[in-house]
Amino acid sequence: MVQKLHILAFGAHPDDVELGAAGTLISHQKMGYAFGIVDLTLGELGTRGTVTQRLKEAKEAAQIMGASVRENLKFKDGFFCNDETHQMAVVEVIRKYQPEIVICNATEDRHPDHGRAGELVEEACFLAGLEKIKTPGLKPWRPNQILHYIQFRDLKPTILVDISSAMNAKMKAIKAHRSQFYDPKSKETATLISQPEFLQNVKNRAAYYGQYIHVKYAEGFVSKKLLGVEDLFQIL
Repeated sequence: MVQKLHILAFGAHPDDVELGAAGTLISHQKMGYAFGIVDLTLGELGTRGTVTQRLKEAKEAAQIMGASVRENLKFKDGFFCNDETHQMAVVEVIRKYQPEIVICNATEDRHPDHGRAGELVEEACFLAGLEKIKTPGLKPWRPNQILHYIQFRDLKPTILVDISSAMNAKMKAIKAHRSQFYDPKSKETATLISQPEFLQNVKNRAAYYGQYIHVKYAEGFVSKKLLGVEDLFQIL
């Protein structure tokens, strides 16, 4: 059954979308665009938290952001592949939601799952438009644009999105994943993202990007496709 969305955001793990693109999704939802989130794995190999906790946190974060839907494909964390089986699972959700824009992990990052996820989703976007690939009840669909959000690696963005009005909600959505981030009461093993400085660094990067387009906060994305506009005054 088709449920039309304007934007579909993919993450290798349940908190990836929040970290990389929550501000953009929140601000576009406020403008009237419907979006959904698809997590590829349950994040079961994560050092902190349980699968049950992470599912609950992901649901809470989705509500904070205003997502129309959030689902999990339950690929094997750390071991999923960019192969036909996984591509077809992504093809089906692309055809199910018919997004104009797909947002996903960067194809290069510190965590190998992130790079694989970015490549997997990008290839699936192309395959989803091929008529000879059959998915019962779902017609071919190819998004107009694929944007890769920036996570750990300091990649050079090709587009910056003003998220000044959504920054507080973005941070609230990130903090909904409380098992993963700084908690002075936690007795679990510390990780890179559970350090108290990490969340401040998320805001610092948004402020850094924002200065380039003369706004308070921005998120950066990488596009392999040339971007064009009809109205030059849409450019900040």
